Amino acid sequence: MQLRVFGRTGMQLSVLGFGCGAVGGFMVRGDPADQERTIARAIAAGVNYFDTAVQYGNGESEKNLGRVLQKLKLTNVVVGTKVRLPPSEFGRIADAVTMSLEGSLARLDLDRVDIFHLHNPITETGGGSALSVRQVLGDVVPAFERLRQQGKIGFLGITAVGDTAALNQVIDAHAFDSAQVVYNMLNPSAAEELPTNYPAQDYGQMFDHTRAAGVGVVGIRVLAGGALSGSTERHPIAGPAPEPIGSAMSYDADVDRAHRLIPLVKEGFATSLTEAATRFALSHPAMGTILVGMATPQQFEDTLAAVQKGPLTQAALDRLSALRQAFSGEPR
Repeated sequence: MQLRVFGRTGMQLSVLGFGCGAVGGFMVRGDPADQERTIARAIAAGVNYFDTAVQYGNGESEKNLGRVLQKLKLTNVVVGTKVRLPPSEFGRIADAVTMSLEGSLARLDLDRVDIFHLHNPITETGGGSALSVRQVLGDVVPAFERLRQQGKIGFLGITAVGDTAALNQVIDAHAFDSAQVVYNMLNPSAAEELPTNYPAQDYGQMFDHTRAAGVGVVGIRVLAGGALSGSTERHPIAGPAPEPIGSAMSYDADVDRAHRLIPLVKEGFATSLTEAATRFALSHPAMGTILVGMATPQQFEDTLAAVQKGPLTQAALDRLSALRQAFSGEPR
């Protein structure tokens, strides 16, 4: 398993991380014995980053991850979790952040987490569930820093969802060490300029900002919530089709566009769309570690096999770019 230096943290993370999210559902609703076996298999394959959040199954993901880490006596792994503040707590951000972390540590059965990510969207002025840039830098960062000083978190992170300009402003402030960035075959705009009138959120070449600030990148929505499998079918333990982030306005529209990328498979650049999507996410040097949701142990094996093939070739990336051009001008 390839390790990549994670921003300015000094940590080396496996290029494949272990996503414990609710979309795939494995660490929320999976069989406990399967969870244990699959994490042991992941460790043996060189995976060292595990990513969870209190929102995943209302604490179930954290509990299950904590149970397995204790059972396997795993101490040399990197664990990240998240806090999402409800608008009702925006007036007491420091207390709410601390309370959320204490709950997460109890469920994980850990004294500290290596990375603590803010899970709220970030916009210029806030509103709804989003925090403003001022709230993030003025209230969230000091609260996170206090927890770091207490030894309860190692590094500060954000989930880079919200308004692009606000996100890049927060990254440029050098206050955070990690950013979870949407990057997939339907929306490569964190890395490159989008064609004119392209139907996706433009992330404004965010990787330039993360690199300049020394921020490590966790690749999220690598399979666009499952749409890049090219199928609308959901495994019984998977969550319902999620709201797209950064791509089309509906999951079905993402699946339709994914179908139009099938020439990558037919022309031999990859054996499946999911393999192509996984390897695409690894292809950019700014990427630190990628998270791929799963519902079954076999899906982990498939992801691992894809990662072991390495990044897509330049010819495959060029073909993908040509196929994507056709999306320009379509409604999002």
